[in-house]
Amino acid sequence: MATPATPAAVRTAGPLDGLRWERSGPRGPGDDLVARHLDLLGAVPGRGETERPAPAATGTSWHPEDVTAAAPREEGARLTLGGPEGEVTAVTSWGEGVVDEATAQAATGIMAVHGRRDGGPRGLAVDYAATATGVLAVQGLLAALLARARGDGRFTRVGVDARSAGLLTVSQYLAAAGAEEPEAAELAPGGPPFTSAEGTLFELETLDPGAWALFWRAVGADEEAIRRGWRPFQFRYATACAPLPDALHAAARATPWRRLREAADVSGAEVCALASTAGRAAEYDGAPPWTLTPGPPADPVRAEALGGALPLAGFTVLEAGRRIQAPLATHLLGLLGARVVRIEPPGGDPLRGMPPACSGVSARWLALNRGKEAVEVDIKSPAGQRRLRELAATADVFLHNWAPGRAARLGLDHEHLSAANPGLVYAYTSGWADRLPGAPMGTDFMVQARTGVGEAVRPADEPPAPSLMTLLDVLGGLLGAEAVLAGLLLRERTGSGVRVDSSLLGAADVLTEAARERAARGLDPRRPAGFRRPLRTADGWLAPAGGHGGLPDVRGLSTARAVERLRAERVPAVPVVADLSGLLAAGAIGRDAHGAPAVPTPWSFA
Repeated sequence: MATPATPAAVRTAGPLDGLRWERSGPRGPGDDLVARHLDLLGAVPGRGETERPAPAATGTSWHPEDVTAAAPREEGARLTLGGPEGEVTAVTSWGEGVVDEATAQAATGIMAVHGRRDGGPRGLAVDYAATATGVLAVQGLLAALLARARGDGRFTRVGVDARSAGLLTVSQYLAAAGAEEPEAAELAPGGPPFTSAEGTLFELETLDPGAWALFWRAVGADEEAIRRGWRPFQFRYATACAPLPDALHAAARATPWRRLREAADVSGAEVCALASTAGRAAEYDGAPPWTLTPGPPADPVRAEALGGALPLAGFTVLEAGRRIQAPLATHLLGLLGARVVRIEPPGGDPLRGMPPACSGVSARWLALNRGKEAVEVDIKSPAGQRRLRELAATADVFLHNWAPGRAARLGLDHEHLSAANPGLVYAYTSGWADRLPGAPMGTDFMVQARTGVGEAVRPADEPPAPSLMTLLDVLGGLLGAEAVLAGLLLRERTGSGVRVDSSLLGAADVLTEAARERAARGLDPRRPAGFRRPLRTADGWLAPAGGHGGLPDVRGLSTARAVERLRAERVPAVPVVADLSGLLAAGAIGRDAHGAPAVPTPWSFA
């Protein structure tokens, strides 16, 4: 077995030290994840909670034999945190009309987006909706405890359901589907990974069209194919598909892996062979998905006015982020009541103009940034750096996702900003968190490739392939917000500023935990053939609960009749949302001031 890349993180003071958690009620989505994260944050299990099961070997939230008897559960798992300041309870449930991971993915558009590369809905073989539900539940608990620590005891219960969590994970795709103009790139099957002459599956990454062209020229690809391939490749982060010219795949298949790596080195592009789940299990270092590093004792944290309608009312978050991971983290903090101020370059964030648009503003940009304030700062100039330090001096949180080392070069690292504001929670959402030496570029698809996600998300009868849905950017944003909330709570309890680090690598490890643990035990980490694959009907698709086969052929029935037939046999099933526009007409999705679709807030507080 390979030596872990780094040792597991050393346990330090946790924001939940002195608190106990207990679970009650039926099983719910993400409840084991909630328990594990509460442990990591310092809480201890109550009576009867010392032995918790490992992630389910089936990968479903129910055992297969229970599926036919399953029914929707309105009240799910209850995890209660108790301590000297009282109790706060999180309730996780599946949500209206869904009963497990398979039906949650079907009903919220996850199957539709993940399946774009394949030309039809496909289920993720990992528990994506349940994982998001668990992380959001921890966020809700931390937010409620944070409000309580500031003297606001109104928040004693937070509810999160997998249906709402699933909608949040596809919010950018929903926003684009409801925009006034069409997509900037074609929605059609196709995309990486590529295959070398020896059969090595690999991902390619570059943000530079020049590097893209140089790479493909170095392997002898056709110039017209190179030109036509850049746009779908560039927009795959937005569209979840990349219908590349066949000539590019053919050029890759004709080139040995050694030569492909040389072409990447010469061009400035990067390639990464798809790793296995077993390989990731062998090198896994046991580190949590985030780290909290308390700073030296500071002056008492500023007292904020209470009485806001949400737990983070009165907090100010300063964000210098681009793309998805960092903006989503602060978007969630804003939904919890914080004031969020974005640092944008002179002229504004260029992603505001990314098509498709609503009222002249990118629908995808709005999905992550609506409601935020914006300040234009040239952080490359000394004056801009001084301006950012001034803004950070009065903020509670500063969060960024700059390239590794950039903050230090600009004089905007933790040590620089905390000098002016010792109580600052300084948050960095990165790709690798410096945990894997020699790792490739820290973007979503490269992290998926390097960590075995491409294998874990697909059943055994499909070749490994990272999802073109931005799984890790979204989950990384959720974990980044969770880490910031933990840092704020630790600051409230200690009076010290905190450095918070989260990463896409941490998101990958959270998402693949069940598969990785199976691999570590010598078991097959992949789901069986056909796992969570929707069933074709005469007019659409349906997803049975449990995600397993052995069900009647329903291709001759309408979707509605097929659902009725399966339910008559005590197999819950739901129609698969194959076109996101159907969700926009269902009533759950609202519209913002620009007319862009807006998913509902995932928490309910009481």
